[in-house]
Amino acid sequence: MLRFTAEQIVFQEVPGEVSLAFTIAGCPLGCKGCHSSYTWRADIGCLLTPEYLSHRLQSYQGLISCVLFLGGEWQPQHLLVLLTLARAAGLHTCLYTGLDDVSPDLKQQLTYLKTGRWLQELGGLNSPTTNQIFTDLRTGQCLNHLFIQK
Repeated sequence: MLRFTAEQIVFQEVPGEVSLAFTIAGCPLGCKGCHSSYTWRADIGCLLTPEYLSHRLQSYQGLISCVLFLGGEWQPQHLLVLLTLARAAGLHTCLYTGLDDVSPDLKQQLTYLKTGRWLQELGGLNSPTTNQIFTDLRTGQCLNHLFIQK
């Protein structure tokens, strides 16, 4: 079962979307310089059950357009259930992962996907030198340019 350490409404992580974001506990990557290293522990936070997510989606009905999972791909069977729930509610979905790719099953339920480990020397999505890629899976288009301020 997935656990989350933070639940927020965010505006910048998915361009053009108002997202209900869950920071998932238990990340196995351990990227050097991670701003959320406290989330590496799998035994912290609250359970993110389908029932809990359904309740939150009802609470935010008409106010959000996307559900964002900051991690969770290491438990794909649990994440898939949550993604399916969000899609059934008519919402877009996004996953931020440090991996270079995720399974086709997860991609099928995702609208957006951010891939790539955090490498401090290359920066995040707001850096022109980043190794991370933010993709609109509907079109295959890289949307990194939307994160860079001019």
